[in-house]
Amino acid sequence: MSIHAPLPHAIPRHKALAMTRALPSPDQPLRIGTRGSPLALAQAHETRDRLCDTFALSPEAFEIVVIRTTGDDRSMIAADRPLKEIGNKGLFTKEIEEQLMAGGIDIAVHSMKDMPTLQPEGLMLDCYLPREDVRDAFISPGHGGLADLPAGTVVGTSSLRRRAQLLNRRPDLRVVEFRGNLQTRLKKLEDGVAAATFLAMAGLNRMGMTDVPMTAMSPNEMLPAVAQGAIGIERRSDDSRAAEMLAAIHDHDTALRLGAERAFLAELDGSCETPIAGLAELDGTALRLRGELLAPDGSASHAGEIAGPADNGPELGRLLAQQLLARAGADFFAWRG
Repeated sequence: MSIHAPLPHAIPRHKALAMTRALPSPDQPLRIGTRGSPLALAQAHETRDRLCDTFALSPEAFEIVVIRTTGDDRSMIAADRPLKEIGNKGLFTKEIEEQLMAGGIDIAVHSMKDMPTLQPEGLMLDCYLPREDVRDAFISPGHGGLADLPAGTVVGTSSLRRRAQLLNRRPDLRVVEFRGNLQTRLKKLEDGVAAATFLAMAGLNRMGMTDVPMTAMSPNEMLPAVAQGAIGIERRSDDSRAAEMLAAIHDHDTALRLGAERAFLAELDGSCETPIAGLAELDGTALRLRGELLAPDGSASHAGEIAGPADNGPELGRLLAQQLLARAGADFFAWRG
């Protein structure tokens, strides 16, 4: 039985598309690599279900392979140690990509906000599922929103971006490290470790956790992480069967938006020490990209936006990044040390 809620974007069942290679079967399943958290498994099941629906295959034609990443190893990472101290580029992807390159799995399912902007040679990331809700969710047992929090309130988050945005908007709050999967963080909130926290609306929706008391934060209040709410599926560059199958479930609009956002991130160097937010939105063939670059302690913020043809998304992303870097000035990165 699938552990996640129904697909957020229904796909009509139809006959299998013409393929140049044989489709997977229970005897020779296509192996889907994923992290082992409940949310990661939900994303892997969504990917499998979309492939099942598109190619009229049974779930038994796929094998979901759980791979433990450095970011999942609690013996290596203290619960109160910020992820930036151990380097979060590839923290949740490196071991999965190693298995993909070695042939241990056929495709890998990733949360795109975890993905570095550069990929290992021999791997390809050219399939995105329809994007979920990009917003952050404010969650607190006793408060309705960020503005309701009294000065000195403890807010928990493991996100450098959210920490910086919170301290920039509410420097009177106390922000503490708040790591763990979605369920762990909700339990910490219940236990009083913090009075409030933030989670991605996409994760809550994919887990079917609509009963969690939450307030969705408008991007105008809290610009989300680059690629938040998007699932990407990685494959080996020379795997023609995987390429054909993934092309059938690829969402073009999500690709246009992420093309702009990830180019913006790459131009800023995507440092794990630099809080960065970015969101691209489509209006027909036009694209609007908003971006924000912050100091980790929230003491400074530089935000801007740019618009143009959607097909020029990567160029728009690079231009916006250059504008924000010029505005911030060289001294802005002095804290990198």
